[in-house]
Amino acid sequence: MSIFRLAATAAALMLSAVPALAQPQAAPSSNPIYGIWMNPYNSVAVRTGPCGDRLCGWIVWANQEAQNDARDGGTPKLIGTALLENYRADKPGNWSGTVFIPDMNRRFYSIIQHVGPDEMKVKGCILGGLLCKSQLWHRISDVPHA
Repeated sequence: MSIFRLAATAAALMLSAVPALAQPQAAPSSNPIYGIWMNPYNSVAVRTGPCGDRLCGWIVWANQEAQNDARDGGTPKLIGTALLENYRADKPGNWSGTVFIPDMNRRFYSIIQHVGPDEMKVKGCILGGLLCKSQLWHRISDVPHA
């Protein structure tokens, strides 16, 4: 897998193996970063919310191609997987934590920046932060139905 694909996947996916019942149900208004976010490829939707005193995000929808890629990489069930794990607030609007890449079955350092009411930038890094790739995710009002 190329480094570009790895970085793109890191920013595109983000979560880990947490059962769907553990997904937060907090209202987006309780924290501006909480809500449902779609990656730039419209292939994965993540619900962000609290996990203890941290920020996490769980995959709530994925298209068939994303599910197949995850399965081929060793993640048998993509929906319900925690993509964003243990993000700690660094300063207002910025969090650092770990992103899970399902098609590689690996975790990498990551930064999330809340750049607007309906946009967040997700950065995934490899090689100790020497190589990073960012994606702009957009807020959606509901989980897709297809």
